[in-house]
Amino acid sequence: MRGIGFARSVRIAAAGAAVVAALSLLSTPQAGAAPLCPGAGQAPVLVGRVPGAAIEGAAVDGAGRLYLTDLRSNRVLRIDRPGASAVPFATLPGPIGGGLAFAPDGGLLVGYGDARVFVGDIARPAGIVRIDVGTGAVHPFASGLSAANGLAVTRDGTVYATNDLASLVGRVLPNGVVQPDWAVLPSANGAALSADDRYLYVSRTFVNPGVSRIPLANPAAPESLVDFGGADAFIAPDGLVLDAAGRPIVPTDISGEILRVDGPNRYCALAGGLPGSSVLTFGSGGSGFSAGRLFRAGFDGDIYEIGA
Repeated sequence: MRGIGFARSVRIAAAGAAVVAALSLLSTPQAGAAPLCPGAGQAPVLVGRVPGAAIEGAAVDGAGRLYLTDLRSNRVLRIDRPGASAVPFATLPGPIGGGLAFAPDGGLLVGYGDARVFVGDIARPAGIVRIDVGTGAVHPFASGLSAANGLAVTRDGTVYATNDLASLVGRVLPNGVVQPDWAVLPSANGAALSADDRYLYVSRTFVNPGVSRIPLANPAAPESLVDFGGADAFIAPDGLVLDAAGRPIVPTDISGEILRVDGPNRYCALAGGLPGSSVLTFGSGGSGFSAGRLFRAGFDGDIYEIGA
């Protein structure tokens, strides 16, 4: 295969500081490219661009506004509608923004402090803040986590936080108690909860890449749904979501595919050609980034709508 240099930023950490590294991607199709999902194949549509940003987390509020964490600026950004410019919304209290998720009452939860993710299981430097989407006011929420690359929140307000470069999955109870070692799953990254709050779904990015689900009632018994082997072992699955049918949809940092998991070790591609894809989020509300639409954000600062 003939390679060309194609820089894409990914979040890594070393010596207590996070840096953005360049990945060299190949110009020819990936050897392990997944088959297209039935009815898929529409070209992704560019709906937003944040020049110079490296986007790690994304979430949409009930008014259809898209919120993003930028690894480079340590800020939370907001885009009010497709085609609009991103505006700074809040600055995080610690380095390196992580996952985004909404609390049951509408407050925006944002992970931060992932600068030492390699030693996060020992140092537990990460935390979560709560942001008032009406005022932009930032309030402490939790600390002492390994990392918060991915965040997911149950209906009762329990929060789960992952670390893609270590092993601990943390939990924050509604009463504020932090359990940084609730589960152990190496390289758990993107996080999404099943509709019945029975399972936490996570992508595994660097160690045994794939997708797992962790039973909330038995976190010591995670179940692997997909193991990416062969050429797909290097695609780096990242911030996943679940569709209306409960199927994981996973972006990939390296191969640039948006993959849907249809069953045990069965997956197909909704889209391709988007290297550096870091996170997916579904829209919400009746306008802007509206309900029923799937959006991809990436380390290139671009936001695309994906036909799902």
